[in-house]
Amino acid sequence: MKSQLKQDAPLLKEAIRVGAVYIQQRGAGKFEPSDSMTIKVEAIYRLLVQDKLIIPLPQDKEDGSGMKHKLALWIEKQLPADHPLKKS
Repeated sequence: MKSQLKQDAPLLKEAIRVGAVYIQQRGAGKFEPSDSMTIKVEAIYRLLVQDKLIIPLPQDKEDGSGMKHKLALWIEKQLPADHPLKKS
């Protein structure tokens, strides 16, 4: 059973914010206001995997919740130690 971070939802929100900037700076596109969270999560996840910034999930675990959790873990590692989202 994988461990869920206590603050997956706020971490995911931050991961999408940072990931959207990363996608744009990387020249890989830009999100539109009408893009769903599902589209954003999958696009950010796939680009981070392609750029070898995260390890891909096994194919049978590559679903929405797995990708969201992976993004939450990714951003949690990027945050400074004293960031409010790192407090449990």
